[in-house]
Amino acid sequence: MTTMMLTALIAKDFKGYFANRFFALVTVLSLVAFTGLYFLLPKTVDETLALGLVLAEAPPALEAELSNADEVRIARFATSEELQAAILAGDLPVGFVFPDDLAAQLQAGTQPQVTLFLAPDVPPEFVSIYEVAVQEFVFLILGQELPIEVTETVLGPDMAGAQIAPRQRMLPLLVVFVLMVESLGLASLIASEVEAGTIRALLVTPLTMRGLFFAKGIFGSLFAFAQAALLLLLTGGLAAQPLLNLLALLAGAAMVTGVAFLIASVGRDLMSVMGWGILAMLLLALPTLSLLIPGLASNWMRLIPSHYLVDTLFRTLNFQAGWREVGVNLLVLLAYAAVLMTLGTMTLQRRFR
Repeated sequence: MTTMMLTALIAKDFKGYFANRFFALVTVLSLVAFTGLYFLLPKTVDETLALGLVLAEAPPALEAELSNADEVRIARFATSEELQAAILAGDLPVGFVFPDDLAAQLQAGTQPQVTLFLAPDVPPEFVSIYEVAVQEFVFLILGQELPIEVTETVLGPDMAGAQIAPRQRMLPLLVVFVLMVESLGLASLIASEVEAGTIRALLVTPLTMRGLFFAKGIFGSLFAFAQAALLLLLTGGLAAQPLLNLLALLAGAAMVTGVAFLIASVGRDLMSVMGWGILAMLLLALPTLSLLIPGLASNWMRLIPSHYLVDTLFRTLNFQAGWREVGVNLLVLLAYAAVLMTLGTMTLQRRFR
């Protein structure tokens, strides 16, 4: 196949893609929507712990500790009802209510009752942490310190003061969605050409089947890559490690193009393409959910090809990872792309034999 034939086929696919008004509109709107969503998400993380406190009298040691605590914001309330109202309003996640005669009960040797109020969305594992905080408060009220010495050792990068903003966590997910939208459009284009007999008409010419799908693979990969690269450019994702991120996007674009070939091989019309495409989109989006909800992370997610694209982008965008750190990811991603492109091309060719 000559360069002129390849260029003509790519130009034909480009015109055919935008001839479908639905996918032409979805392509533009998805890029605008995902870019807008990125900028609407918070760009910083509030690392201050907010607590509510009902305590009639606080000793000087406790007052000094509360005033010097930069990482903890403590709101004082006069009554338990005011504290509960603040928690229900979403102003605070937790609050402590100490009895008015706390000091007297401690001096008398009795066990005072401290009430801990929690917001509905506080994780259960945090309850024991807040219970320990109550004991610390009691030691400060008694004018004593806990009889221990704590030495802090951070294993790995110290994230104190450098937590990842929600928009940065969402960016790999947005990239995957952009790539999948383009793969749905390509699968729809192939399915419509099969239904209209365009592909069979092209095969009557000197063009070979291998050359035909090679051109479609080039078009799909470059088109998806351009959309994802534009998203990263608009969101500042190419500021660090641009070559590395672009290579990851290109490998990811080739991967979703292979997925598009597989979808087109089983989809007979637009509705079936959409059904299979949404299923593939949900599957490829699973690894990104582990970034939003770390508790969902599991080893089996490494079997999903998009894991290596998501992990690469997340580490390069947020931790300045280089070729050494994510090189294995790129190799695995390229291998997945080659396998999916090969399988997709083979299954499509079987439809015309």
